[in-house]
Formats: sequence, structure tokens, C-alpha cells
Amino acid sequence: MSVQPDRPWVMRTYAGHSSAAESNALYRRNLSKGQTGLSVAFDLPTQTGYDPDHVLSRGEVGKVGVPIPHLGAMRRLFEDIPLSEMNTSMTINATAMWLLAMYQVAAEEQGVDASALAGTTQNDIIKEYLSRGTYVFPPEASLRLTTDMIAYTVANIPKWNPLNICSYHLQEAGATPVQELAFAMSTAIAVLDAVKDSGQVPEDQFEQVVGRISFFVNAGVRFVEEMCKMRAFGRMWEEITRDRYGVTDPKMRRFRYGVQVNSLGLTEAQPENNVQRIVLEMLGVTLSKNARARAVQLPAWNEALGLPRPWDQQWSLRLQQVLAYESDLLEYGDIFDGSHVIEAKVDELVEGAKAEMDRVQAMGGAVAAVVSGYMKQELVTSHAERRARIESGEMKVVGLNSFVETEPSPLTADLDAAIMVADPKAEANAIADVQQWRSQRDQAAVDAALEAVQQQAKTDENLMAATLDAVRAGATVGEWSAALREVFGEYRAPTGVAGVSGVAEAGSELTAVREKVRQTGEELGGRLRFLVGKPGLDGHSNGAEQVAVRARDAGFEVIYQGIRLTPEQIVAAAVAEDVHVVGLSILSGSHMELVPDVQKGLADAGLTNVPIIVGGIIPDSDGRKLEAAGIAAVFTPKDFGMTDIMSRVVDEIRKANDLPV
Repeated sequence: MSVQPDRPWVMRTYAGHSSAAESNALYRRNLSKGQTGLSVAFDLPTQTGYDPDHVLSRGEVGKVGVPIPHLGAMRRLFEDIPLSEMNTSMTINATAMWLLAMYQVAAEEQGVDASALAGTTQNDIIKEYLSRGTYVFPPEASLRLTTDMIAYTVANIPKWNPLNICSYHLQEAGATPVQELAFAMSTAIAVLDAVKDSGQVPEDQFEQVVGRISFFVNAGVRFVEEMCKMRAFGRMWEEITRDRYGVTDPKMRRFRYGVQVNSLGLTEAQPENNVQRIVLEMLGVTLSKNARARAVQLPAWNEALGLPRPWDQQWSLRLQQVLAYESDLLEYGDIFDGSHVIEAKVDELVEGAKAEMDRVQAMGGAVAAVVSGYMKQELVTSHAERRARIESGEMKVVGLNSFVETEPSPLTADLDAAIMVADPKAEANAIADVQQWRSQRDQAAVDAALEAVQQQAKTDENLMAATLDAVRAGATVGEWSAALREVFGEYRAPTGVAGVSGVAEAGSELTAVREKVRQTGEELGGRLRFLVGKPGLDGHSNGAEQVAVRARDAGFEVIYQGIRLTPEQIVAAAVAEDVHVVGLSILSGSHMELVPDVQKGLADAGLTNVPIIVGGIIPDSDGRKLEAAGIAAVFTPKDFGMTDIMSRVVDEIRKANDLPV
């Protein structure tokens, strides 16, 4: 008797770059290869509410995603892609309302009614304060936008997931499985309570709100533990929705989640090992039928080197297809039911997560735990502990700190050809495009629509209708965000660095570096001061935070002001704090624009004896160019020894001040 296999999960690749037209061509190619859903990556200006010609957008346009500042760009992004048939995931948070409004209007122009649209807006702003950093407004105002979107979609786009609670980036920021469970569930409670308290959804429809909440989860290489985490997620969500919110329909209580497996553990050293890491991570979210992901997207083997090429993305898609269509996985029920080992681990994770949730709830919930800095500090601490285990060799990473001997790799023989380079004209083209867009619209209609957005923001009215009107009038993402910034204000989240110690005990190496820092400070007339800067819009602050923590452990006075600074602000801080070294962290690909800007600013300010250290996802050829231009040192993910990095930083300070090394 033949077995009818289960349907596979939705298969996606996270994609978008350079321009709407180029991304559209990439999407259509991926769909032709068997991809079954779209996952849109937006560039940082779009994510943080700036148009391509804003000063903070310099170097960031089209780098980590596609620039979509206005309706015309959204039309081009989905040209010849029937939105009535598509399941589209949009990784967008602070500006999620704006992007959903543009998607709806673009669909209407295709003749598709909003009620037929299916897809997801990530829209999890709380994790942005903790990890990715693409927040715009303060937490309370951001939660209001999320609440308005949920209420609107439940009534008007019933197949849409308006919120994708995203614990993925919590793990990237250092979260343990227990913290990932606890902080994600605390976020869900904060949002659902806010929707309930808003009064926008009738009581008899609240189950629909719960049923449309989805999750976006990380899966690391410890695939047994990760699979148990997924089962724990399902159990906890069942309890919360049933006991806290009284949801009676089992379908509405179902834990629905998609996955991007872990990029944190991918290595620049021996990157070919990343393929088996990705496969193991995929197994953690597919093996257990009762906790299987509804959608999976896999990173590419070379993401620690730079931007993956279409071929690299195809390879990751094929990993999914081989598992789904060649193996017998989908022909069986849950192969872990009844396992004492699995149940014990799930129990342990649930117990730990509930205890952590109780701590967050006692503080007043997730928003209060963000504002106080508690959640961020816990993540920075966990990440520091993880890094310390890698440095000590206690946690083995093949090819990085163990089994480092290797044959030359044909995959990386030409590093410059092993990654894709974003169109160097993308920024200039996007600036020209948005300026042309502005010149061809009815400015009076735009002004009136934005005024209406501001007036609605000052009330308790749902902002979605006014936002749709602004889209139709031709406003841009920067204008919509600026209008709301005037009402809501802006926000700088706690860095989580204060009070965190990176190492429990200083070994001989760190003790030696501390002595070197102390001695050099004495020779220069005071304690060494290290400015850690995040120029541009890159909000991935994990590396900068770990550098700041270890620098303080090494005896430096550390100045770290958080993310999203202009080169001018970094230079001003260097002058005001009279620093001895500037460290710049950039993971978005904007290093060739922003680093020279900081370098020129320091020179103009007369700080010629202040070396610049740069770290991030920096291709080898770019690193060589930066060092040739006078940058003291360039560090990439292969440089995992933080104490060694601190020793090198002191050496560069000594060289810059004509002291013997």
C-alpha cells in the first residue's frame, strides 16, 4: 500500500538587492527553479524610514536588500508576478505599515482584491531594540503601529500574517534556547495584550487575531536541542493561547512558524563546512512532524564572506528540495513521539523559559524589559559567554578553532568572484529615481495626505487608512516616516554593554594585554580611550557590543554610543572624548563609503595620531584597499580571538604615537 506523503513546507530564499527591476528578475528566476514563496529583503534605508537621498542612506542603498521608497518601485518589484497566487514574506518592521500599504495598492492595480492576498509582514519591533536595530520610533508608538496593522488585516486581509514574532535575531544576538523561547513568548503577550486593550477587534473576533500570529525562528547546529526547542514552542503557545486568551478553536492555537537557519554559526574560515551546518540546522526544524516549520529559507554557504550569488542561493534551495522530494521524511508521522530523551529535554526548556518569562512579566512585560535594558543586557552577556567558550576551545568550531589544517579550497580560490557585488550604480540610480518620482506627482495631494497621517497619529484612530491614502498620493517612505517622527519622536535603545563582563577570570593572555594597556596609557598621560562606532544604518550591533565588552575587560575606557551614527557624529565624539583609537563596525557593505568619510573627518579635525580599526563582513579585496589607504587594521569573522585583537589595537595606538612596539 503506497503512502501519501505530506505536502512540503513553503520553500523560500531571502533575496533582494540593487534595484526593484533587478530583484524582480531574481525573484522570477527563483520561482522558475521551484521556489514556492517569496521572501523580500529590503535595504536599510527602506527599513529605517529614509529615502535614498537622505544623508544617513549614504553607502547603504541596495546593499542588504532592495530599495522600495515609493509605489512606483513596489510596482516594478512585482511586475509580471501575479500577487493573487503568491505567498510573500516581507522582512520589514518599523516601516511595516508603509510597505504593506504599498503592497496592497500594487495588488489592487493588478486587479487583486486585498482579501485575496496571502503573506507575512515580520512587524516584530521589540526584537529590533534587542538585535537588528532597524527601529525608528519609541516602543509604545511602535507597538501602536503594530496593533493598528493587526486590527486592519484581520478585518480586511484575512489570509495575511500581520505579525511574525522573530526570535531568529535573538539567537543571532546571543540568546540561549531558553531565552529565545521566553523573550519571543513575552513579545507575543505584549502585542496580543495591546491589541485586546485597543478595543479595535471585537471580542468574538479575537481568536482570529491569535490565529494569524506567526513566528520566525532560528535553528542552530545543535539540531536535537533545536528540535526540542520547536516542540517546546508549540507546547507553550498552546498553553498561552488557551489559558491566557481563552482560544477554544485548536486551529487558532496552532503554533505556526517559518525558519531561517542560523547565520551566526557560519564561518569565513573553511566556508565549505557551512553546507553541512546548514543541512543539520534544517533537520532540526523538519524532522519532527508535530513541530515542523511551515516555511524554510536557508542561508548560503558564503554569507560570512559577503553577498551570496544566485547560484549560491540555488544551492541552498536544492538542499531543501533533496530532503523533501528524495528522502522519505514526509511519509511518516512524528518519529520522536514517545521518546523519553526528547520529552525530558522539552520539559527542561519549558521550565527554564517559564521562569524567565515570569521575570519579564514581573518587570511589567516585554516593553518595560526593553526600556530598562534588561533583555538587551542578558543577550549581550550570553553572547559574551559563547564567544569566550569559542576562544578557550571549550566550544569547538570546525575549521575556526579546531581542525584548522586544510587543503586549498576551489570554492574560495578567487575570493572576489565567490560573492556577488551589488550594483555600484544602485545608489545613484535610486536617488535619481526618487527625485524623478517626486517631480512628477501632485505635491499638494502628498502634503495633504501626510498632514492627515500626522493628525491621525495624534488620535487613537487606526493609521492604516491614512497610510494607504499617502501611498496613493505618491508619498515616499522617508516622508511618511518623517511625518510620524514629528509626532512620535525618535528613540535610542539601551546598548546592553554597561555592567557586562566578557570573561569570568582573566587568563595569562588577557592579563598581559591589560598590562600593555595600562603601560601605554601611562606613557601617553592617561587611561586609553577606545571609541567603538557604528556608522550608517547597519543595526547589527552584536560584534560592536562584544568588542566594547572585551575592550573594557582589557582595561580601556570605552565610549560606545550605539547604532546609526553619521561619520560626522563619530568624529565629533572622537574629538570630545579625546580618544586614542576609533573602531568602526560595519556589516552592511557600506564600508568603502563610510570608513573614508570617518578617516577624512579625523584628519580634518587634526586627529592624525588616532588609528582607525575596522571590523565586519568585508571582502578581502576591500580590506586590502582600506589598509592601503591608511586604515590600521581590518578584522573579519575569521578573527575570533578578541584578546588577540585587543593586543593588536594597543600596538596600533603605540605605532601612531611613535612608541616602540
